[in-house]
Amino acid sequence: MAAQPPICDFGWQAVDAELPGVDGKTHRILDQRGENGLLIVFICNHCPYVKAVIDRLVRDAKELAELGIGTVAISSNDADTYPQDSFEAMQAFAKAHGFPFPYLYDEDQSVARAYGAVCTPDFFGFDRDLGLQYRGRIDASRKETAPEGTRRDLFEAMRQVARTGEGPREQVPSIGCSIKWRDAA
Repeated sequence: MAAQPPICDFGWQAVDAELPGVDGKTHRILDQRGENGLLIVFICNHCPYVKAVIDRLVRDAKELAELGIGTVAISSNDADTYPQDSFEAMQAFAKAHGFPFPYLYDEDQSVARAYGAVCTPDFFGFDRDLGLQYRGRIDASRKETAPEGTRRDLFEAMRQVARTGEGPREQVPSIGCSIKWRDAA
């Protein structure tokens, strides 16, 4: 079932946590910040909305790194119910797509809850002081990849954040599969 996050809560402060990465290391989320900001993305391996944009996310993360914006991806889905989102599957997914950023596992889902993550993909773009400036979509893709030449909403917004410290006031929310919450959580 498709889910859509709320509009951007400008200035909301990023929350730190330490999570295991697919590279076998433990990472602090906020340590991924670049000199001009941080992009935190909640994704998973099996969601058709993620699959439609994953290569664009990798491209954008590489280009944003050149602008001083760091990126980190987090999977919070219940892998017991959705084994295709297991840690081992995350490792294979990151390798297959050449992730240039850490891909972290939020097994207890505490980070997704702290951020109010709703769907995969769910994008949180922060300025250099870790105040939220963007909570929109990557582009007009849905379950299918949008055509080449489609406006790069996420990239343009984060380039503006890198340049001015502020995100665009008009943002189109992302859409994706709902986070797969554990029943006991």
